[in-house]
Amino acid sequence: MALLSVEDVVVRFGGLRALSETNLQVEEGRVTGLIGPNGAGKTTCFNVVTGLQEPTSGRVRFDGEDITDKSPFRRARMGIARTFQKLEAFSSLSARDNVLVAAEQRRAWDRSINPKAVTQEILEKVGITEVADYMVGTLPTGTARLVELARALAAGPRALLLDEPSSGLNEEETEEMAKLLRVLVKDGLAVLLVEHDMSFVMGICEYIYVLDFGKIIATGTPAEVQADAAVQAAYLGSAAEVVA
Repeated sequence: MALLSVEDVVVRFGGLRALSETNLQVEEGRVTGLIGPNGAGKTTCFNVVTGLQEPTSGRVRFDGEDITDKSPFRRARMGIARTFQKLEAFSSLSARDNVLVAAEQRRAWDRSINPKAVTQEILEKVGITEVADYMVGTLPTGTARLVELARALAAGPRALLLDEPSSGLNEEETEEMAKLLRVLVKDGLAVLLVEHDMSFVMGICEYIYVLDFGKIIATGTPAEVQADAAVQAAYLGSAAEVVA
């Protein structure tokens, strides 16, 4: 059974239907992709999962429990964390303190942890110990995104939603991000990834959902999605271009 399920979710903003009977499942131990053109509804879907957007209809389930009416804080306690398309790190704090803030919050519901030890462990895992004491506002965008990822991990999530995590990363940093995600899912984490870098998506995701105008138009493995005519027409261009 999937750890996280979105079931027949509809979101309307007045006359605009941002999501239309959207269904997707995210399993532990793998990276699931959610792709589509700008405005397709990807971030809206993330907001529904994390409790920032109430669906017009439909349900969200986590570990078999209906969480549709639970607050964002309750969902975080259950094990759902996310990053944002627009960088949301605390620019006036150091990278270490950004992560420590989340670890201290986690301590409120998990008394077994040592926040400082958790912070150090995650800084090392993400590979940002060398900049740990730099103010985030002075760091390159790509590095700041790694800080935001580390902060999300400090909450001890079971499901992690990543919104454009490779944005601002150079080629080497993107490859390091991919390696990190492989390690995280090997440890059992469920990852739902929104991303426009198609080489990154096709290289890291085991299963992909494609959104267009709020509707899921295709699902499948990377190879199946690339070969889908509707996907090529709506988003990817030719399969050859995607591979290239």
